Amino acid sequence: MNPTIVISIMVGVIVLLLLFGTSFKPMRLLAHGTVKLGIGILFLFFFNVIGGSFGLHIPINLFTAIVSGFLGLFGLASLAAIHMIILP
Repeated sequence: MNPTIVISIMVGVIVLLLLFGTSFKPMRLLAHGTVKLGIGILFLFFFNVIGGSFGLHIPINLFTAIVSGFLGLFGLASLAAIHMIILP
């Protein structure tokens, strides 16, 4: 997708959250999912920065961001273990 479309959708969601709050359950779930996805991306970014000196690199894509965001550090550790064991 075009980055301007993605950014405009994110701005639209933020505006809706500011106007209506998180009283609607689907909006609340969407907000929590978005925050967890962002946390997962940050986990992966910092892991790649630190792990680069050890030869570890986990690609940042939707699947790995979801795993590391929703499972936290355990998800990040499992992705690193998969990278080290299955992908030599």
